[in-house]
Amino acid sequence: MVYPSMSLTTRELAQRTSGTDEILLLWHPDNDRVEIAIRDLASGAGFQLEVSPGCAIDAFYHPYAYAASGEHSSDALRSQATIDNV
Repeated sequence: MVYPSMSLTTRELAQRTSGTDEILLLWHPDNDRVEIAIRDLASGAGFQLEVSPGCAIDAFYHPYAYAASGEHSSDALRSQATIDNV
């Protein structure tokens, strides 16, 4: 799956599925950002959020808890619908 924020230089560091959710850990070397991308494979709905590098593996294994924690930038949480409308 290609997510809208992925560029040619984006690196997929890890990928896993949990139920119908696909979770990707992405690194953007151009600006040294780390991001978690979550997509429900059944509905296609998803979101992405920027994470600090020190929290990346925890956010990868617990993306919903991390999203709810508010430890990410409010600008970094984007729904798939918002991304598709840009």
